[in-house]
Amino acid sequence: MTDLMTDTPAIRVDQVSFQWPSGTVVLDNCSLQVNPGEFCMLLGDNGSGKSTLLKILAGLLQAQSGTITLTPPLGYVFQNPDHQLVMPTVGSDVAFGLVDEKLPLATIRQRVGEALHAVNLGHLMRRPIYALSGGQKQRVAIAGAIARHSNVLLLDEPTALLDPDSQLELVKQVRQLVKDRHLTALWVTHRLMELDYCDRAFLLRQGRVVEQGDPTTIRHRLESTLTPSIHPQS
Repeated sequence: MTDLMTDTPAIRVDQVSFQWPSGTVVLDNCSLQVNPGEFCMLLGDNGSGKSTLLKILAGLLQAQSGTITLTPPLGYVFQNPDHQLVMPTVGSDVAFGLVDEKLPLATIRQRVGEALHAVNLGHLMRRPIYALSGGQKQRVAIAGAIARHSNVLLLDEPTALLDPDSQLELVKQVRQLVKDRHLTALWVTHRLMELDYCDRAFLLRQGRVVEQGDPTTIRHRLESTLTPSIHPQS
């Protein structure tokens, strides 16, 4: 993977700490970096700080200390797509994310069409959101990020609510998008089988990255010391 390594990471987290007003420490001098074109996964026990770190990267939470560097623009995909799909149809929801850019209508239509085709949903542009499966909803959310020409994708356990077949379909498709479009992705998961599709993995424990590197090596080691919140399969 030396071709992925550059001097300027697409995502850099340096000594980031975060705690809730109650005093509960979630992240403790956490550091990691993801290089342009990499598809990386972040895993750990429940409460290890995975989702909190992603929310800090997305600007939804503010760290008390440390620095964050990202290559904008970025797209954020929630665990539950119903929390971010706000328009009645597939096409209108993808277009909604482009409102602030004040683009010509023809440009918006072109971007929406390209983004939906990229996630194999071009034929569902007029489909009501309520009529979609969970996997299709997640792909609409990803299409929204692609339409905004996001360089970085942040995905917070996007397969958590999907059936096993849909889980694998989504992770394979995101990997293909990352490679075809030279995007950068950080994917939060607790499913060890998903590690088969990423370039590198980070293991988070008690708010710190305690291991990183080859996903196969990390998976094999964790399979021998499984905790209840990290699952080999569904």
